[in-house]
Amino acid sequence: MLEQYSVEGKTAIVTGSSQGIGEVTAKRFADGGADVVVTSRSQEKIDEVAADINDSDRPGEAIAVECDVRDRDAVEALVDATVEEFGGLDTMVNNAGASFMAGFDDISENGWKTIVDINLHGTFHCSQVAGQRMQDGDGGTIINFASVAGTDGSPYMSHYGAAKAGVVNLTRTLAYEYADHGIRVNCIAPGFVATPGVASQMGVSADEVDRSEVKRRMGVSEEIADIVQFLATEASSYIVGETITAKGLPSIEESPDV
Repeated sequence: MLEQYSVEGKTAIVTGSSQGIGEVTAKRFADGGADVVVTSRSQEKIDEVAADINDSDRPGEAIAVECDVRDRDAVEALVDATVEEFGGLDTMVNNAGASFMAGFDDISENGWKTIVDINLHGTFHCSQVAGQRMQDGDGGTIINFASVAGTDGSPYMSHYGAAKAGVVNLTRTLAYEYADHGIRVNCIAPGFVATPGVASQMGVSADEVDRSEVKRRMGVSEEIADIVQFLATEASSYIVGETITAKGLPSIEESPDV
C-alpha cells in the first residue's frame, strides 16, 4: 500500500461500532495496522467486536469502552481511556446514531430530543473532547456521519434529517476553526446501506447486494468504511470541511418520453 493511504501506527475511536458500518470500520482500521477503540452503549457487544479483532491476525489492536455519546463525562472518559491505552488519538469517527420513522405531527418532544441528542449533540461532545486532545498533540482527523436524510430531506424522519443537516453544517464550520490546529474535519453522508439494522427492519441483507453492479441503490458497510479510512489518511489531505455523499446512482430529473 502507498504510504499516503496507510493508517498503520495510528489510533482511532469509532463510536457506534458494535455492529454495521461502525464495526466494519473498526476492523478495517485494525486491518491497516491502526489501534482502535470500539465503543457503544452495549459493553457486551463491543467486547465481542474487540475480541474478534484481537483474536485475529490483524496487526492493529482493540479495546472496548462503553460510552453513551450524549453523556459528556462518558465521552471524556472514552478519550482518556484511549490516550492511556495507546498514547494518543489520531482519528475520531463519529458514527453513533439512531432514528425511528414517524410523521412530524406524531413525534413527541422526547422523541425529537432523543434523536437530536444522539446524532447532533453526541457529535458535538465527541468532536470537542477529541479536538481539544488533538490540539494538545499533533493534530488529527475528525470524521462525522451525516446521511442523505440530512442533505436531501427525509419524510417521516424529520428529526433525524434535521440533526444530520446540523452535522453537515457543523462539519464545515468546525473544519474552518480547527484547520489552524492541524485538524481536518470531514463528513460522510451515506445513502441506503445494507446493515444489520436494515436487514432486521426491511429484510434486505448485505449478501443480496451485488457490488459489481454500478446501477444500484444500496451499498454495503465495507464501501462506507473505505471512505472513512481514506479520510483518515494523508491521501485526503486536500479535503477539508466536505461532506462526501455515497448513495449509489444519483437521483436526477429524467426527461419525459416524447
